Amino acid sequence: MNYKIIDAHAHLWLHQDTEVNGKKIKTMEGGRSLFMGEIRQMVPPFIVDGRNTAEIFLSNMNYAQVSAAVITQEYIDGLQNEYLRKVEREYPDRFLCCGMVDARKEGFLPHARQLVEQGFKAIKIPAERLIMPDRRVYLTSNEMMQMFKLMEEHDLIFSVDLYSGAEQVDEMKEIIAECPNLRIAIGHFGMVTRPDWQEQIKLARNKNVMIESGGITWLYNDEFYPFTGAVWAIKEAASLVGMDKLMWGSDYPRTITAITYRMSYDFIVKSNLLSEEEKAQFLGRNAESFYRFSKLIDLPYIKNMSE
Repeated sequence: MNYKIIDAHAHLWLHQDTEVNGKKIKTMEGGRSLFMGEIRQMVPPFIVDGRNTAEIFLSNMNYAQVSAAVITQEYIDGLQNEYLRKVEREYPDRFLCCGMVDARKEGFLPHARQLVEQGFKAIKIPAERLIMPDRRVYLTSNEMMQMFKLMEEHDLIFSVDLYSGAEQVDEMKEIIAECPNLRIAIGHFGMVTRPDWQEQIKLARNKNVMIESGGITWLYNDEFYPFTGAVWAIKEAASLVGMDKLMWGSDYPRTITAITYRMSYDFIVKSNLLSEEEKAQFLGRNAESFYRFSKLIDLPYIKNMSE
């Protein structure tokens, strides 16, 4: 490969201990977690203490020749702001970390201001979690819009995962209209494989909106490697908004309970459906520009013992 790779969607945590919709999520042993009433393999079983640390991820990144990663957040992991501030301080050229507020309840704006003051370059909202069994928080609420204007003023990125289909697309259109200079990264490739996923992709027709593919191998898990359907979806999205609007993301570490980290992108590298230029854009060049990475490192290929 004659290009550098950037992962636009990954997660880190020291432990999980939280609730979503009143259901407990808590780290156990052997890489497992109690997850909303059942036991799930949250990380690979060799991570015996469940600590999904930056150092373990860096080892995976170095092996897979991934130069840098964007660390996003999700309510199912609990707020990881304190740990992620430490990670970005220690590895500034390898990680861009998103802060997160708990927007499921009112009064989060002061916390957003604190995250800005602490130097976070992005704030994540797992917007699909705002549609709850008993109520809904709209992305266009007064407090939300105040936060987005604050982020626009300070040039922070808005990282967001939307509910399946077009459920929250109109809200996003209002945000884009009100905050035209707010940089936005929409995750999970628009929840591809779900009906009307293209409506989320079309939001990237706006100048400061990008789409990242975190979770795409999860969404195509039934098809499995080499995820040909996912490549065709990438081509369809490119036909709607242009390949320069699309970025690769892995959704590490949850996705590597099924595949290796390198497999989460090498199905792109090995595909004959995309040109070399398209691969370079999707796997790193677009993210390098959007997230303003600099000093990306070169990583050598290390042969496996099985080779």
